[in-house]
Amino acid sequence: MSEPQKNSPIDDRSEVTAQNDNSITAQPHTPLKTLRQGSKYISLLLLSTIASCSFGYLAAKEQLPTSIELSAIASPKIADSSSILAGVNTNFISQVVDKVGPAVVRINASTTVARSGAGDDFEDPFFRRFFGNRTGQPQQPAERQIRQGTGSGFIINNNGQILTNAHVVAGATKVTVTLRDGRTVDGKVRGIDRVTDVAVVEIAERNLPIIQLGNSEQIKPGQWAIAIGNPLGLDNTVTAGIISGTGRTGAEIGAADKRVNYIQTDAAINPGNSGGPLLNAGGQVIGMNTAILRGAQGLGFAIPINTAVRIANQLIATGKVDHPFLGIQMIDLTPALKQEINSDPNANFKIDVDKGTLIARVVRNSPAATAGMRSGDIIKSVNGKTVENSNQVQQAVDTIKIGTNAQILVRRNGQDLTLNVTPVAAPPMTAAPE
Repeated sequence: MSEPQKNSPIDDRSEVTAQNDNSITAQPHTPLKTLRQGSKYISLLLLSTIASCSFGYLAAKEQLPTSIELSAIASPKIADSSSILAGVNTNFISQVVDKVGPAVVRINASTTVARSGAGDDFEDPFFRRFFGNRTGQPQQPAERQIRQGTGSGFIINNNGQILTNAHVVAGATKVTVTLRDGRTVDGKVRGIDRVTDVAVVEIAERNLPIIQLGNSEQIKPGQWAIAIGNPLGLDNTVTAGIISGTGRTGAEIGAADKRVNYIQTDAAINPGNSGGPLLNAGGQVIGMNTAILRGAQGLGFAIPINTAVRIANQLIATGKVDHPFLGIQMIDLTPALKQEINSDPNANFKIDVDKGTLIARVVRNSPAATAGMRSGDIIKSVNGKTVENSNQVQQAVDTIKIGTNAQILVRRNGQDLTLNVTPVAAPPMTAAPE
């Protein structure tokens, strides 16, 4: 995640990490034998290749025409930049900042953690080389330590309620909010949802500037994206880029435990930007900055504002969010995986389609297990809506009301079966898989 910045030292945990607390997990393509070994999430590894053009430049330089030849070459007509930009507002970013900046806040979260005594240092393998194993020695009492973190947020209504990331304030014993005018006030966490990484913080102040909400369903790759936040403690930092992609799943960015279809942007996002707004050219918030990939440049991710607001409304109303839980783990079927399964003499099922969503594992005593769902089933539709991949299955399940019956059509060993499943509220941790 694009973590809140830690003070002394900076704990850069900006890389997205996956946790197994989601009820439905989309897994990347793995061999069948890997599926049997249990649930494994594969971190996204990005490789960048830098091509050097210096040699090409030097080679071309040797073939440059003489000065006489150059004079004979007609110079291309280059359009005046002023004429190209005529009628274009080149100051729109600063205008957006002036409009939205006052509604963006800095969030400081203090967390009390237990720090082991000095005796634990000798349990480190390095010290064991010199001092031996001191496991039997008396342990020093744990010390209490205050850890500081910094993130961002933005004011969404007249009630002093602020949207931010769950990982900014989760576990905090004290939260303070610094407004654009310099005031610092106490904040109260109204609720957090780890599944979507959304949290709501409330302050007592009223008559505050409010950010204008956009519609994240209407954004397209190539449109402007402006990020405002407090990266590395640098307040009111503005970066700009474009929308690089939409609908990035948690599994694609290495956060398979998150039920979010992320917005991808190349606007710079750094630790401390977490919870800040991602804006369109009109100054409307279209996303909440939340994640970056360590070791990669120009790869930032934001929670769509429609998702963030939907979750926030539930947090404000009840202080929590209940997500439908079926208890399955899925993998997108490919022709190669189909061939691998069908050629395995130990497989207890056969696949007769080339694509779809294959159930890799079923959680014991889960609604899916009760309904008779099995590993090897291929999900074809949820409540009559055709689904073609695991992300579409997840989206369809998220629309099912907890405690109500849902019909899921699966294909099993060449036959279609309709199973009735009743989702329950997702537990903090899933049970042991079958």
